[in-house]
Amino acid sequence: MKLSTPQKLFTMSVLGAAALAFSGAASAAVNADAAQALAKKSDCLKCHAIDKDKKASSYKKIAAKWHGKADAEAKLTDALTKAPKVKMADGTEEEHKVIATKDAAEIKNLIGWILAQ
Repeated sequence: MKLSTPQKLFTMSVLGAAALAFSGAASAAVNADAAQALAKKSDCLKCHAIDKDKKASSYKKIAAKWHGKADAEAKLTDALTKAPKVKMADGTEEEHKVIATKDAAEIKNLIGWILAQ
């Protein structure tokens, strides 16, 4: 069965709306309390704050930098699990501390929380 152009546009619109609905539900599922507890346990808050730069960029700046980028979650996962060299707010570089968990769901939740700032 062939669809006319208006039918194709309608179908694409419905699919797009469904994708947005599901992506919103996924971001709404972030457990902020668990993310903050993991950040505290991992000493993240020693260098980062939510809305102001400390030794490292604020989570708001990090979220703004990665907003809308398809590879944001993968890049932040690498930063939290592989201890890469990172540029600090003062321009120096140092090795990023590894997160205090190996649980992929906890890491994903923390990244979701950071990106929601």
